[in-house]
Amino acid sequence: MQTYTPPLRDMKFVISELHDFSRLTKLDAFSAIDADLAETVLEEAGKFVSEVLLPLNVIGDREGCRLENGIVRTPTGFREAYAAFCEAGWSSVTGLPDYGGQGLPETIGMLISEMICSANLSFGLYPGLTNGAMTALRKYGSEDLKSRYLEKMISGTWSASMCLTEAQCGTDLGLVRTRATPADDGSWRVTGSKIFISAGDHDLTENIVHLVLARLPDAPAGIKGISLFLVPKFLPREDGSPGERNGVVCTALEHKMGIRGSATCQLSFDDAKGWLVGQAHKGMQAMFAMMNSERLGVGIQGLGIAEISYQSAVAYAKDRLQGRSLAGTRYPNLPADPIIVHPDVRRMLMTMRVTAEGCRALGAWVAGELDISEHGASETERRDAEDFVALMTPVVKAMFTDLGNDAANLAVQTYGGHGYIVDHGVEQLARDSRIAMIYEGTNGIQALDLVGRKLPAHTGRNLRGLFHPVSRFIEENRSHPALGKMTGHLERAFGALQLATGHIAQRGMSDPEEAAAAATDYLRLTGLVALAFLWARTAQIAGSKTDAQGPDKAFYAAKLSSAQFFYDRILPDTAALYLKIKSGKASMMSLPEDVF
Repeated sequence: MQTYTPPLRDMKFVISELHDFSRLTKLDAFSAIDADLAETVLEEAGKFVSEVLLPLNVIGDREGCRLENGIVRTPTGFREAYAAFCEAGWSSVTGLPDYGGQGLPETIGMLISEMICSANLSFGLYPGLTNGAMTALRKYGSEDLKSRYLEKMISGTWSASMCLTEAQCGTDLGLVRTRATPADDGSWRVTGSKIFISAGDHDLTENIVHLVLARLPDAPAGIKGISLFLVPKFLPREDGSPGERNGVVCTALEHKMGIRGSATCQLSFDDAKGWLVGQAHKGMQAMFAMMNSERLGVGIQGLGIAEISYQSAVAYAKDRLQGRSLAGTRYPNLPADPIIVHPDVRRMLMTMRVTAEGCRALGAWVAGELDISEHGASETERRDAEDFVALMTPVVKAMFTDLGNDAANLAVQTYGGHGYIVDHGVEQLARDSRIAMIYEGTNGIQALDLVGRKLPAHTGRNLRGLFHPVSRFIEENRSHPALGKMTGHLERAFGALQLATGHIAQRGMSDPEEAAAAATDYLRLTGLVALAFLWARTAQIAGSKTDAQGPDKAFYAAKLSSAQFFYDRILPDTAALYLKIKSGKASMMSLPEDVF
């Protein structure tokens, strides 16, 4: 069965020990918040996801969503769970206080999102899409649109969707055909079809706010001719209540490999009334604000899957009896030893463990910098944080989802044949995890974004947020009596990243295909170095807790063991990644197309 207990102790470690949460609470925006309040919020969120969302995960997968007489029905229990979710205030945790939000840091929102995604990824997509849409509306919407829609979206009364993809265009949004024509009242009329729209229609909220990419009649060709429009399912009345039905309908539901409890819709817009968000022909600017928020959110989906995969696999490995330990019988009173005694099972469990804990540490670092980029005390502080978030967004999206999918498949492998059948629920995790590597820009696109946009931006300035703290840590700990060896391994991996960065910058200028050929490996190399840095800092903290007693003593000892496993079994991959990057594009591109 799917096993999940919110990892609150590790979350407390991440925000209070590994990262300086007081850095956020010193900001005016978060002056009323402290670590104790943050931990209380996380504890309550953990109760909600465990008691309400986790029991619905399998139900959502088996029932799926249904389109009945033009109405999309969510699985049994989802409506009640969503109402309880909003009533408890979970939809408004990081929302703007001016519009009814609680104004908590994104750092806390990220950890809550992780718990939701662990317990029920399909459910999490409904409020998750709304958060992304709110980001775009907050940054680019008119005051009238913000006053009319944000409060309803923050409260969860209304949800939102992102309507980008069409049958002929996925990544290449310059091929969008949906049209918007001006109306006499200052609004626009939107006509076209969209596919793969997560939370595009459902019965959870009284209204759905669609953010739709479309072209104006005079739009230039390609990506520069796209505008963004807000198109509600129901047109709001003056009092803010939903009015008449707009010209948007769900024509079909996608039949999917996973996340079956999430309504993935085909939508038809027929002269639907909408309003421009941002400037005409500048829709990509607003869309990327929304997409970047969602890309970080999708990365956290990978983390959530990794955690529940790990916990489920551990529970099974402790219970399943097969064979005897190669070192000698461990449980002579049992007919066989539990499989957790076997080295290869330990390899899988430890890989899942360091994946979840490492990604949580990195995700919280990025979320904290996102908070600083929005609320930092100085322009320089905000700019530096924004640079770091820009650099790490594709890494979080791609690496977290790759590793989350790996963890889900390792869980299936740990269960063996019992993992392949539906009874235990881990095959659902493998199916659910797969989409995260695809939507909001495939992971290959994330890698291209990293090497094509983020590295050269501002003459490489984005790299400072990662490179400088890693370099400082190495300098300060190279001769550390306990950390020296680990620091040496980090220094070699960091050196490989620096050399790979120079290689891509040099070769990519003369041949863009060289940079593209190295992109996926470079993204993983960047991510592994970031994880190595955080695991070294974790070991440093854990090693200083020699006076810890009780559960804390075991917690810090486990951190040291996990850090060592990462350095012994995961970090060596950086050497291979560097060699692959250096090999260039030749063998990748030499085979003629007609031979494939």
